[in-house]
Amino acid sequence: MDFSQKILIVVLLCILTVVINIPFGYLRKRSKRFSFKWLLYIHLPIPFIILARTISQVDFKYIPLFILAAFIGQFFGGKIEF
Repeated sequence: MDFSQKILIVVLLCILTVVINIPFGYLRKRSKRFSFKWLLYIHLPIPFIILARTISQVDFKYIPLFILAAFIGQFFGGKIEF
């Protein structure tokens, strides 16, 4: 895998991480802080992101980007108003 393919995969995984975390951020914002549901909505997307990273064979050095993408998804999900 050359550098441009690796960067494309990392960018797509970051976008996937943001998209997965947006609905969980919405649900997290509407639950009581530090409750079981609140913790569940924060941590439930993590196994899916780990699975996607493992399947795509992305190095560990990109994990901080995925954490940042998860935070951004949770943040913007919490800002959604219906």
